[in-house]
Amino acid sequence: MKYSYDQLAKMIDHSLLHPTMTDKELEDGCAIAKKYDVASVCIKPYYVRRAAELLRGSGVLVGAVIGFPHGNNPTESKRYETELACRDGAVEIDMVINIGKALSADWNYVEQDIRAVCEQAHKQGAIVKVIFENDFLPNDEIKIRLCEISERAGADYVTVSPVFVTASKPGYGPALGLDALGKAARLCPGPVVALGGIDAANLGACLAAGARGIAVMGEVMRAADPEATVSRMIETLEKIGSASP
Repeated sequence: MKYSYDQLAKMIDHSLLHPTMTDKELEDGCAIAKKYDVASVCIKPYYVRRAAELLRGSGVLVGAVIGFPHGNNPTESKRYETELACRDGAVEIDMVINIGKALSADWNYVEQDIRAVCEQAHKQGAIVKVIFENDFLPNDEIKIRLCEISERAGADYVTVSPVFVTASKPGYGPALGLDALGKAARLCPGPVVALGGIDAANLGACLAAGARGIAVMGEVMRAADPEATVSRMIETLEKIGSASP
C-alpha cells in the first residue's frame, strides 16, 4: 500500500514530555509539529492550553499525559486530570495504567481505573491511548490481559513502550524489540502505538511489525537540529510508502 506524505505525517505523535523541557522548547516543539503537519503533540498537562492556542487551526491535535509516568495516581485524580486537560483543549489522552495493581493482578481495579479516564475523555470528545510500560511487565499473559481490559474499558489505542533502548527512560527494564512489538500488535484487539527509542532508522520496521502509529520524543528533543530530524523521519516514511506495493 502506498502512502502520501500527508498520510505518513499523520502517523506521528510528537511527544514533548521530558521533565527538563522549558516553555521555549515546548513552544518550538509545537512549531515543528505544525510545520510538518504531524498527527499530534503529546505535551505536559500544564502546557495544554498554550499548545492548543499555538496549534489552533493547524490540523495538529493536542494530547496530554495522565498519571504519567508511573500511573500511581488515584483513579479520581486521573479522572480529574483528564477533565482539566480536555477543558484546556486536549483531544487525545495518554494514560498510564497503575503498574503495581497490574502486577498484583487486581484486574478489577485496573479496568475501573482505565474506564474512569475513558468515560471522562469520551464525554468531552477526546480519545484515549493506554500506556502499559511493558518493560515492567514480566510475561505475555499480563500484557494480553491488559490489552483485553483496555478494549473492554473503552480505550481507543494501547501504547507499548519502550520498543528500543532510550535515554529517556534510564534504569527501566530491557527494551521490547520488534518481535515483542509485533506480538503485541497481533494480540491486542485494538490498534497499537509504538513508543521508545524511535528514530529514522527503525520507524519503518515498527510499522512493518504492526504498529498503527509511532510516538517520538527523545530523538527530536536531543537533536542538535530538531527540525532537520523531523524532516528526515518523514522523508524516511515517504520512501517506505513509495516503495510499498
